[in-house]
Formats: sequence, C-alpha cells, structure tokens
Amino acid sequence: NEVEDLVKNGYQEVTLLGQNVNAYGKDLDDISFSSLLQKISDTKIPRIRFVTSHPWDFTDDMIEVIAKNDNIMPYIHLPLQSGSSDILRKMGRRYTKEEYLSLFNKIKEKIPNVAITTDIIVGFPNESDEDFKETLDVVNTCQFDSAFTFIYSPRIGTPASLIKDETPLSVKEERLQELNKIVNKYSKSANMNYIDKVVSVLIEGISEKDSSKVFGYTDTMKLVNVVASKETIGKIINVKITEAKSFSLDGEEC
Repeated sequence: NEVEDLVKNGYQEVTLLGQNVNAYGKDLDDISFSSLLQKISDTKIPRIRFVTSHPWDFTDDMIEVIAKNDNIMPYIHLPLQSGSSDILRKMGRRYTKEEYLSLFNKIKEKIPNVAITTDIIVGFPNESDEDFKETLDVVNTCQFDSAFTFIYSPRIGTPASLIKDETPLSVKEERLQELNKIVNKYSKSANMNYIDKVVSVLIEGISEKDSSKVFGYTDTMKLVNVVASKETIGKIINVKITEAKSFSLDGEEC
C-alpha cells in the first residue's frame, strides 16, 4: 500500500531497507522476501532496490524474481566480510567461502548485467596472513564493482570483543591499503565498461562536483555526473557516458 501511494504521487524509486533485508517474512506464514519483491514490482514503480542482503538468506526464488522483473534493479550488495571460512565461522556468518562464491556465480549467471558490491573487514581478531590472502583471492575472483572496506573494531557485548587480539594495528592498516588498491582497480575497470554506452539515469539533484551539472544513478547504482538541465531532477533520462573514474562516471543527456 505504501509503494502504491508513492506511485500515485510520481515517485520513481523505492528502496527496501534492513540490516538483513532478505530475512523478511521468515517469521510470517504467508509471505517471503521474494514474494514481497514481486508484489512491489507489480505496482509498476520504475525502480526497486534493496539493502543489505545477507548471503545466508539469498534464495533461488529471489534471484528468479530479480531476473524476470525489469523494474527490480540489477544491483546486489552482498557483504563478504572475509574470504576465510575460518574467520567467517568466528564471525558467526553461517556460510563458507565456497558457499559465497557459489551464490555469487549464480547471481552473475542468472541476472543480466548485474553489478555486485560488497563489504569487507580486515583485521578480525588474530586474522592470519593466510586468512587475509584468502580474502584477496576472493576479491580477485569476484572483481566486485566496488567495496566498502573497514578495519575491524570491537563492539561491546559481542563474542569477538572478548578475544585477545595479537595482530598489531600497523599490520591491519597495511592490509587495508593493499585491499583497497585491488578493490579500486576492479571498480575502475567495471566503470570503464560504460564509456560510450547510453544508460538510463535517475537524476537526483545538483552535482556536488560541478554545480553546472546534475547527478544521478544508473540501474546498477553507478554515480553519474551529467551535463543536463536542472529540469531533469526527479526524472529518468538517457545518458551517454563520456568518462569513467574509480568511483563515478561522467556523461551527457542524449
């Protein structure tokens, strides 16, 4: 009902938001997250997104619904956290490195032109050089469109906060720098694929980089600074991409 009201009022996009959004419906008898996605798609709102999804609850039904409905954006944020199955177990993530890669490959195979981003933590208590290498291996295998990367910080009340950590902060900082170099390389490479292509962009406002331009996002959640009039704000327009950077694209209305 909420989305139907948004459609009537001219809204172009809705985001379903939750800490583990795709666990929605597990405590209900008559609906799952995949069926919720389908119901929202049926409202004909132009764009639907959701964050953040947990690999453990990412079902085949979800993949099927996303793949067959054009208004569910082909953008998946799929937190990895670590490429080491041992660290994932200690984190309580409930999936292994191999299970994550299997899901990643299934999403890539079945959802056309999908972009996948992720979260990665380095320096979980007593993460070894081998554990970190496994994370880099997964990043090099998946070549994510982008990643949010962090050094582990303890949260009071969690089991991990009670672990005595022998890894120096300087080592964790070096690992983060090494990881970011690889992540940024693949992010730039993914963006380069958009040069000279015409993509649909939902214009959201005046560009922070250049007040003579507007900005918006592609269906795959790429930030684009666009040469276009301010009257395009709130609309989905066709944009030809003219330049690619590690974290954004430049383009012009066409």
